Amino acid sequence: MPPIPDRSEWPVGRAEQLEPLVRRVLAPNPSPYTFTGTQTYIVGAGSDVAVIDPGPYGMDHVAGSESQGHLEAILAAVGDAKVIAIVCTHTHRDHSPASRPLQAATGAPIIGCAALAMDDDGPRADAAFDADYAPDRVLADGERIAGDGWTLEAVATPGHTSNHLCYSVVESGALFTGDHVMGWSTSVVSPPDGDMAAYMASLQKLHDREDRVLYPAHGPQIDNPRQLVRGMLGHRRQRERQILRLLEDGGPHAIGEFVSAMYRGLDARLHGAAGRSVLAHLIDLERQGRVRMADERWMMAS
Repeated sequence: MPPIPDRSEWPVGRAEQLEPLVRRVLAPNPSPYTFTGTQTYIVGAGSDVAVIDPGPYGMDHVAGSESQGHLEAILAAVGDAKVIAIVCTHTHRDHSPASRPLQAATGAPIIGCAALAMDDDGPRADAAFDADYAPDRVLADGERIAGDGWTLEAVATPGHTSNHLCYSVVESGALFTGDHVMGWSTSVVSPPDGDMAAYMASLQKLHDREDRVLYPAHGPQIDNPRQLVRGMLGHRRQRERQILRLLEDGGPHAIGEFVSAMYRGLDARLHGAAGRSVLAHLIDLERQGRVRMADERWMMAS
């Protein structure tokens, strides 16, 4: 994963116009897992707008003043327009907690992904699920919400989390991809909720679409969607082949041994995340009958 870039290139709290219907406001929560931070998007240029992924609020590693500052930056970017929808891609704590204070400030309904509260023994504190998320309306795949000159369509993309949704701007061909496709790294797929088979199917679903540009929650916009998603599919298939080769050539492996062999040079802070994705691959291969586990070590099934 690349280092976090100079913050001057990614201004926190300033609304950036990306295209006529889309503005971006960066939250102050950079980390090895969030890159420069969570990107909140404002959709609409007329009398009303939608806010996508309002971001963290009151988290341990985001000071209260910074949380309040991000909320104020969103409201400043909205200006005189009316917020008619607060939209979340999924309920990790770097995405959805600010939906509640934003709702309190605007009266807008929280719309989008379903609630999901569960224990997660994954590697990152900021990825814990937002147990207090309570949507007023859950969108199914293909459902739409609309405002003054804009329409958002939900695109179900489970895998990173089971409740993950992307959102297409029907008028412009833009797609907000949350954590499903990011502009700086592949997504962590962390069982038990993260599912590699579902993630791969969701990637293929995006590859088969004709979106013009992808706006991820972390990292730069993606102007070559099909090329990037094709590369991500290839990367995951390569990881699967690596796992099978290690088992065929070296016998049983524990998760940490896979990580050491497959992710040489990776920042040690990210080993836990890499291990979760390895586990997701192994669970998928186990379902296919190709590998099995015994005594915390994985081996070929035959």
